[in-house]
Amino acid sequence: MSYHDRGANWFLAQLKPNCGQIAERNLKRQGFETFLPLEELTQKQRGKFVTRLRPVFPGYIFVCFEAARGFWRSIHSTYGVTRLVSFGDEPAAVPLDIVSQLMLRCDADGKLLPPKVLQPGEEVRLTIGPFADFVATVEKTTPDQRVWVLMDLMGRQTRVAVEPDQLQTI
Repeated sequence: MSYHDRGANWFLAQLKPNCGQIAERNLKRQGFETFLPLEELTQKQRGKFVTRLRPVFPGYIFVCFEAARGFWRSIHSTYGVTRLVSFGDEPAAVPLDIVSQLMLRCDADGKLLPPKVLQPGEEVRLTIGPFADFVATVEKTTPDQRVWVLMDLMGRQTRVAVEPDQLQTI
């Protein structure tokens, strides 16, 4: 049974420079549940493209624990951790929605999954903006990750460009 199953919250710990893996290992050894989301980064090094993993939030790791039980104080002395992000004397909980949505977008190792590629003809619902809750049909996607959709506005098909994170598949 994990901390999260017992009603614990997620908190953010600030890391010492380049100590993400070390802090994660040491926190797990102490029995804390951790989450360090990673993303692939491709860079050109010595004339070749090299892909490596890097933290989505450099310098921070999510840690799950029950703050009321006071176990969090040992996190401050964990090798690789500078401190817990706090407001006053108490650590500040991260909203569960944020952490759970991040986890849904990652694989079992914490690596961000590539975004779903929308296919032409697929029906989607716009989630934010002036056309929120409108249903549209994907016309095409462009290399810069913009999605062109067709919407029925006042009896006419209208073409609109939106970001993929503004769409939800139906």
